Amino acid sequence: MKMPFKDRQLFGLGAAACAVCCAGPILVFLGIAGTAATIATFVFAGAAFGLVVAGATLFAVLKQQRSRKQRAVESGLVDIEIGSVRPIQRR
Repeated sequence: MKMPFKDRQLFGLGAAACAVCCAGPILVFLGIAGTAATIATFVFAGAAFGLVVAGATLFAVLKQQRSRKQRAVESGLVDIEIGSVRPIQRR
């Protein structure tokens, strides 16, 4: 594209004016988009973290209930022998 030197200056001046004029709104738009993306990231990360914590809590509660059921002692009389010695069991 051949342009005289004077036209090149006008073209460059127009590009510079466009950049100066549009820089503010473009940066504001990018800032809003960046803020929205940041908020969306925090919301998603918070939701994912919350689901992991809720799952781990549910797992722990169910495991504890199952453990308590297994350790439950039947109520009733228990025979106790006083003076007897249990043999040592080696593993």
